[in-house]
Amino acid sequence: MPDNPTEALRIAVVTETYPPEINGVANTMRQLVEGLRRHGHQVTLVRPRQHGDRRIDRKTTDEMLVPGLPIPGYRGLRFGLPVYWRLLHQWKRNLPDAIYVATQGPLGHAALNAARALDVATVTGFHTQFGQYSRYYGLSLLTRAIVNGLRNFHNRSDSTLVPTSALEHELDEHGFHNVHVFSRGVDTDLFSPTKRCADLRRSWGCDESADKPSIVALYVGRIAAEKNIELALDAFEAIAAKHTYARFVLVGDGPELARLRLTHPEFVFTGAKIGEELARHYASADCFVFPSLTETFGNVVPEAMASALCVIAFDYAAAHEHIQSGHNGILAATADRTTFIDAAVAAVSDPNRLHQMGARARTTAESLSWDSVIGNVEQCLQEVIRQHADARDQHETMAATIK
Repeated sequence: MPDNPTEALRIAVVTETYPPEINGVANTMRQLVEGLRRHGHQVTLVRPRQHGDRRIDRKTTDEMLVPGLPIPGYRGLRFGLPVYWRLLHQWKRNLPDAIYVATQGPLGHAALNAARALDVATVTGFHTQFGQYSRYYGLSLLTRAIVNGLRNFHNRSDSTLVPTSALEHELDEHGFHNVHVFSRGVDTDLFSPTKRCADLRRSWGCDESADKPSIVALYVGRIAAEKNIELALDAFEAIAAKHTYARFVLVGDGPELARLRLTHPEFVFTGAKIGEELARHYASADCFVFPSLTETFGNVVPEAMASALCVIAFDYAAAHEHIQSGHNGILAATADRTTFIDAAVAAVSDPNRLHQMGARARTTAESLSWDSVIGNVEQCLQEVIRQHADARDQHETMAATIK
């Protein structure tokens, strides 16, 4: 462990998803790795090899690619194989000060086992609501077993990081130990109302010359049952019943996309978007409809807010953290379908108020700096390393006393 708290750390980040894969965990891991490196730390990224990856020189300290297999039902995503011995050998040669294990797949389990074998300070990330997801795929009876398995996994690390204080309290109640908040930031240079594009709106069928200009409701995320996508559709149908010029744009990919394109040809399905193209889609809409109930955070919420959109969401996760209902967005009582639909209709009933809430959302997002978030993670890692070293010293002292 470095003697000076400001000295650069050697950190291994293990994740089974990373860009160019498109999901909130991949984006968060990219921000974490790039942010820690920007702050002067030596970070080794461990992840499954993706399509198109070239073999990297084994001498590199920046990235370690491991074999992986496709995840059934998640096109383009892979899980890493449990390369325990390879990790053990690699880390013995260049022992990290701390290891961050972001995912609970085979690679994550192997990494946690190797970290414990080497007695290295370890932090795990709680990024996916597996217990909630199970209910959408006919696995409700396994929810308790899934939660027990997650608790056993995370409690083998020195600390577990979660994105919200609400989830911190929930996991505390379920017996998870040493849970702390690793919040999320947003890139307000990329996601900005300045990216609004009239040509893009016209391609969606918007008529800006009409007496009542078009209102575009946007959804960004996986087109899948676990995202409560049917409620998003129902909410827009209620909006369209009152607003002739309303348009619904859905950005994302997923197992429900092909079916919904057939059943709802009047909607705009763009497929997945990233970077500047995604930013233009956000900024060119007028409100953001997001009824998911399976988020640990929901990175799309601050991205929409940074784009000056009024977000309509349930009162939990990122929306609970950052939205004051009626001021910079609209919150519905969690899991209350009727309230959500009514909130969506009410939000677009007054375009001036809708845009005012969007402007206030942008102001809120401007305070969510990734550099500040990374600074908090640095402090957490330093504290975990110190506590781990103290526990090791105490154990060695007790062992010597017994002898």
